[in-house]
Amino acid sequence: MKKNNSIKTVVAVGIGAALFFVLGRFVQIPSGVPNTNITTQYAILGMLATMYGPVAGALIGFIGHTLIDLSWGGAPWWSWVIASTVVGAVVGFMGKKLPIHEGVFGKKEIVTFAIINVIANAAAWLVVAPVLDIAIYAEPAAKVFAQGAMAAFVNSVTAVVIGALLCIAYSKTIAGKGSLDAE
Repeated sequence: MKKNNSIKTVVAVGIGAALFFVLGRFVQIPSGVPNTNITTQYAILGMLATMYGPVAGALIGFIGHTLIDLSWGGAPWWSWVIASTVVGAVVGFMGKKLPIHEGVFGKKEIVTFAIINVIANAAAWLVVAPVLDIAIYAEPAAKVFAQGAMAAFVNSVTAVVIGALLCIAYSKTIAGKGSLDAE
C-alpha cells in the first residue's frame, strides 16, 4: 500500500509541477507591480500540497517555479523559487490533516484551507522572498517588499478561491464511508 502511495505522490509532483509551470508562465495578468503577476498556479499548489503533503508541495513549488524562470531564458530567481517551495511545504504540512481524501471538504475545511494558504503565502512573500532578494541580489528593500506584498495578496486570493473550489470538486469524487447500500 505504501508503495502505491509513493507512486501517486511522484505522479502528483510531476503533474503538479507541469501545471504550476503552464499556469505561471502562460496564464498571467499584470498586477501593476513590476515582475509580479496575478496567476493561478498557487491554487493548484494549494490543492496538491493539501492532498499529498509537504514534500510533494515543496517539490511542486520548487520544480514548477524553476521551470518558469528557466523558460524566460535566464537563471532561476532563487529567492522566489525558495518562496514557492516554502508555500508548498507549509500548505502541505498544515493541510495534510484535512479530510479531503475522505470526501469531506465543507465550511470548516474551507476556512481552515483558507487560513493555511494565507499564512503560507504571507510567510513566503512578506518574509522569505524579500529577505532573500536583499541578501542574495542586493535588491532595494522598498521594491522587494512591495512585490512581496502584492504576491502575498494575489497568491492568497487565487489559492483560497480557486484552490478551495478545486478541493471541493475533488472531495465530491470520493465516495463517503457507508455510502454503498447492500442489496
